[in-house]
Amino acid sequence: MTTPLPVVLAGARGHGRWHVQNIRRLQERGLVRLAGICELTPLTEEELGGELPAQSADFGALLDSTGARVAVICTPIPTHTDLALTAARRGVHLLLEKPPAPSYAEFRRMADGVAEAGVACQIGFQSLGSHAVPAIRELIADGAIGEVAGVGGAGAWARDEAYYRRAPWAGRRRMNGVDVIDGALTNPLAHAVATALALSGATRAEDVTAIETELWRANAIEADDTSCVRVTTIEGRPVTVAATLCAERPDEPYVLVHGSQGRITFWYKQDRVLLQRADHGPEEFDHGRTDLLENLVEHLTTGADLLVPPDTTGAFMRVVEAIRQAPDPAPLPDSAWHLLPGEHRRVVPGVDGLVAAAADTLALYSELGAPWAPGDAMRNDRKEVSTR
Repeated sequence: MTTPLPVVLAGARGHGRWHVQNIRRLQERGLVRLAGICELTPLTEEELGGELPAQSADFGALLDSTGARVAVICTPIPTHTDLALTAARRGVHLLLEKPPAPSYAEFRRMADGVAEAGVACQIGFQSLGSHAVPAIRELIADGAIGEVAGVGGAGAWARDEAYYRRAPWAGRRRMNGVDVIDGALTNPLAHAVATALALSGATRAEDVTAIETELWRANAIEADDTSCVRVTTIEGRPVTVAATLCAERPDEPYVLVHGSQGRITFWYKQDRVLLQRADHGPEEFDHGRTDLLENLVEHLTTGADLLVPPDTTGAFMRVVEAIRQAPDPAPLPDSAWHLLPGEHRRVVPGVDGLVAAAADTLALYSELGAPWAPGDAMRNDRKEVSTR
């Protein structure tokens, strides 16, 4: 019987609560042991819902005192690189939440440092643990939908105004002179971008040749809450992802693979796939999912391949960098949104249809005739970045 791997969790509040539950799930199976929690303010037993492990605000000291083999990092985006390198220098393997860094330079500093230290690092794009991803790749390789013409992504979500008050860095592009880049495409709907790129076959930084961005905001924030991006891959295929946190009717995000003889729709949070092709009836498939921490443990104990090592998120980080370099998101005119008083959130009428149309046509908001993104204006404001 294998000895459970000691795990330290950095960031146990907010989304970190999900990691606490997941670590406990794997602990019950004898795979890991929650050895420590790093938080600036210690958790109480009531908060944790059980017996407290070792706690410290000093991440490095906690790793040393607990003998941690694995660290899960779920902290504010600008802290990811330094914390990852703190663990790597101690030979501690990593599960690093997405987005892995707020800039491409910080991503490279992290990825290069982790590689030099010789530790394993998994990036927390849980959607890439879905068994649907290799299944869709197999359908594409088998020619089920003919030649792939491009990939679209759509995310119509809702976040209330309190969402942007949950932490000092929420909705910020920069804070105290440091990049944050907490926008719709780079954080809450980052999975749509990463999954669309993965299904297009463009996962590494060198797979991207150009990026166009259109960034808008209805909320009183710095970052974008209604935005779209079009990536040109090295094979010349477009990958267009549209997102909003101001949906009229929030729905499940999805990725859409366009082929010459059909299409594949992947609702990535549900692991559900719809195959539509010429001369066939629609076919639906439900898939399982491999947990990324469990996969990291298997990698360390049995040599299984990591599902999401840093270099396979290089293309996503090119998108983050393009958004970082773009002009600050333009505020939508007051006439373009309204407040839902009962839900305390801002809604952009018609945006749900625009998000779906962008995924369906691979066009940007300005090209779809969005009244608040007129084409003539966006020709000057749209930011296109060449990555060659």
